[in-house]
Amino acid sequence: MKHNQNKEFRVCGEFPAEKLKDGFRLLFCEGQKKEEYRFPYYRIQRMIKRYPISYAIDRYEMENDLIVIRGWVYSLFGEHPEFQLRNNRGAEVDFENKPVRRPDLNSLFQVDEDAEDMGFELEFHGSEGETYKLIIQCDDYSVKIPVKPERIKKDSNKEIGPYISRKEILKSLTLRQVLKDIGFFFTHGKTALQKSWRERYSNEAGIYEHWRQTTKLSEKALEKQRNTEFPYAPVISIIVPAYHTPKKYLCEMIESVQKQTYGNWELCIADGSGADHSVEKTVEVYLKDKRIRYKKLERNEGIAGNTNQAMKMASGEFVGLLDHDDTLAENALFEAVSLLNKKPGTDLLYTDEDKISADSVRYTDPYFKSDFNLDLLRSNNYICHFLVVRKTLADSVGGFDKNLDGAQDHDFVFRCIEKAREVSHIPQILYHWRIHRNSTADSAGNKAYCDAAGKGAVEAHLKRQGINGTVSSLPYAGFYRVDYELSSQPLVSILIPNRNEKESLEKCICSIMEKTAYRKFEIVVIENNSTEKEIFDYYKEIENIPEVRVIYWKDKFNYSAINNYGAKEAKGDYLVLLNNDTEIIEPEWLTRMLGDCMRPEVGIVGAMLYYPDDTIQHAGVIIGIGGVAGHIFKYFPRGYEGHFMKALLQQDLSAVTAACLMVKRTVFEEVGGLEEKLEVAFNDVDFCLKVRDKGYLIVFEPGAELYHYESKSRGAENTPEKVERFNGEAAFMMKKWKKILSSGDPYYNKNLTLEREDSGIAERCS
Repeated sequence: MKHNQNKEFRVCGEFPAEKLKDGFRLLFCEGQKKEEYRFPYYRIQRMIKRYPISYAIDRYEMENDLIVIRGWVYSLFGEHPEFQLRNNRGAEVDFENKPVRRPDLNSLFQVDEDAEDMGFELEFHGSEGETYKLIIQCDDYSVKIPVKPERIKKDSNKEIGPYISRKEILKSLTLRQVLKDIGFFFTHGKTALQKSWRERYSNEAGIYEHWRQTTKLSEKALEKQRNTEFPYAPVISIIVPAYHTPKKYLCEMIESVQKQTYGNWELCIADGSGADHSVEKTVEVYLKDKRIRYKKLERNEGIAGNTNQAMKMASGEFVGLLDHDDTLAENALFEAVSLLNKKPGTDLLYTDEDKISADSVRYTDPYFKSDFNLDLLRSNNYICHFLVVRKTLADSVGGFDKNLDGAQDHDFVFRCIEKAREVSHIPQILYHWRIHRNSTADSAGNKAYCDAAGKGAVEAHLKRQGINGTVSSLPYAGFYRVDYELSSQPLVSILIPNRNEKESLEKCICSIMEKTAYRKFEIVVIENNSTEKEIFDYYKEIENIPEVRVIYWKDKFNYSAINNYGAKEAKGDYLVLLNNDTEIIEPEWLTRMLGDCMRPEVGIVGAMLYYPDDTIQHAGVIIGIGGVAGHIFKYFPRGYEGHFMKALLQQDLSAVTAACLMVKRTVFEEVGGLEEKLEVAFNDVDFCLKVRDKGYLIVFEPGAELYHYESKSRGAENTPEKVERFNGEAAFMMKKWKKILSSGDPYYNKNLTLEREDSGIAERCS
C-alpha cells in the first residue's frame, strides 16, 4: 500500500490543508476559533483497504440470447474501471460496454461533473441459466462479482425501503466525502448536514413506491369513476405509432387503454413495421373491441410520419399521444375529461409521469411537473407525457414535423402552445414511460440525434415568435439554454444598500467593476446610518469612479424603503437590487439577466447564488416552503441537478430573492415598488407576487452566478425584537397571499414537500 502515499487527496471548501510526511492535516477556522485535524496515512490506508471500490448490479435483462447487465462502479481514486466477464467454466466472454450517466449517484458520492459516467451497460450473447463472473479492475484493486440472474431478479422484486442500507452507506463512504461533511458541519451546522444526509442516502425508488401504494386508487373509487356521467364527454382518440413493438409491451399498452375508467375513447394504431413483424397479428386479437382501429402502413415513415398517419385515423375531438411500449394509468382519461369540464377553454393538457421497468414490476423516477412554464419548456420538453390536444389545434399546426424526428413531440408542443387558448396541467402520475435498453426513457444516449433535433425545435420556436436568441445544448442530452440577444444597450442601475461593512462592499463593487462584461451600468450605493470612519473614507474613494454614486438614506433600516428611495434616484431603465455581501462570479451575469428581462412578457429575473463554500444559497423561491416561502435546493453542492435538472435550468418561478434581482423600471413603478410594511423579511417575495399578479413572468437565470455571504449587515435574527418583527411579517404575508398559499405554488407540484428544500416527495404522501 506504499504507493498510496503519492496520491493527491483533494479537500473542497475554504479550509487550508497541509501535506505532512506521515499524512496531512486539515485546519478549520471559524472566527477566532481554529481546530486542527490530523489524518495519518495508516488511517487513510485502512479506509481504502476496506472499501476501495463501491459497486452495484441493479438490472439484468434477456431477450432471446442477448443479455444486458447494468450497474455502477465508483473508485475512491476516480480511475475509470476496466471490465472482464467470464462464464462458469472460466472462459472469457466477449461483450460490448456502454458508459451510462448516473446523476442519481451525484449526491451519494459527491462527484464532480466530469466523473458522472459511473454507470455501465454490458451487452453479450449467453444463456439465461448460466452464472457469470464480472471482474472490475480499478487502479491496483479488483473485485469479482458473481452475476446470478435468479438472484438479481429476486433482489429486484424485494420491497425497497426509503433509505439505503447501512452496509451500502458504509460501502459508499470515501475520505473525500468525510472531509466534506466535516467542513459542511462547521460552516452550516448539524441541521443542514442532516438534510444533506437525508438527500444523499435516500432511496428514491423506495420512497416513491411507498407513495404509489398510499395514493393508489381503490377499486371502489375506480368503479365510481366508471359510473360517472360528465356533462361534456368528448371522444378522445389515443394515437399510437407502432414499429417493431415487442408483443409483451404492445399487449400491455393496448390493455392499459381498455382498462380506462372513462370509456368514450378510440385507439388508433398506425403500424410501420413491415410484413416481417408480428404487430398486426398481435393487434388482431384486440380488434373485436370496436374502439380499437388498426392500419398497416405501406412503409415506415419514421416516428413523426407514423404519428401523423395515426392522427389521420382519429375521429375524436381530442387526441392523446401514447408510445407503443408505454402504458396509461387507469384513470388517465377520466382525469383529462374531468379537467376539460372544469376548464372548457383548455386546448392542451398534460400530466405527470413516471417510468416502468422492462418487466413491468417497478415504477420509478416520478416527474412531478410545474404548471405551464414557458422558459422551462425552452430548456427541456418537460411536458412530454401524457399529452392531450384538441384535434382542431393539432390539425391547424400541421401535425408532426418529419425533419425533427427525435424531438418531434417537443416541436409539436411548441407549435400547439403558440396557438392554444389555455394550457392546463394535471398534477397526477397518469403515464408510465417504459424503460428498456432501446428506449429514450432509459438513456437519451440511445438516440443521440434527439439532442440536436431538440435544439432545432427550440430554435424554430424562437424564430416563429420573432425572438433573437442563441440556443446551446447543456452537457446533458435533451437540455438547453437560451441566451437572448439584446435589442438595445439600456442603462442598468445597480442598487446596493449598505451600513458599515466596508470589506464586503468593496469586494462587491470590485467584482462588478472587474468581472462584468456588460459595461453600461451605474452603481448606486444607498448609505444607511453607518458609524465607522473607514466606510466613509471608502465612499470618498469610490465617488471618483464615474460609474459609482453614493446617496444617503437617513431613516431607520427598512429594506423596502431604502430600495424604493434608491429606485427614485436611479437613472437606468432597468434596476438591479443587489446585496452588499455578494460577489460576481460569471462575467456574463448582467448580460444574461438583461437578455431575459428585456423580453416584453418578463418582469423580474433572479440569479443563482452560492455560499462561499460552493453550496447553493438560492436557486429560486418556492411559495409555501417553511410556511411562507423558502429557497429550493439550499445547501446542495454547486452543480447539483435537482429534481429533473431544475437547479440548472432557466425557468419561470413565482419568486426569486432580491439579494440579486433585476426588474424593469416600468414594472417596478407599476406595482408601487417594494412593500414598506415588510421592513426585512419577505419583501422580495411580496414584490414578485405583485409583479406576477400583473401578468409578468419571473425568470430564474442560473447562468447569472454570484457568491452571497448572506445578511452580514443585519446579523442574525435572534433577538426578541427581531423574532417578533419576523413573525409579524410572516403573518402579513399569510393574510395577503392566502390564496396562493392555500392552493399551492403553480410552479411547484403539490406532491412535493414543503417541509424541506430538496424537492422530495411530500411527507404527507410518503
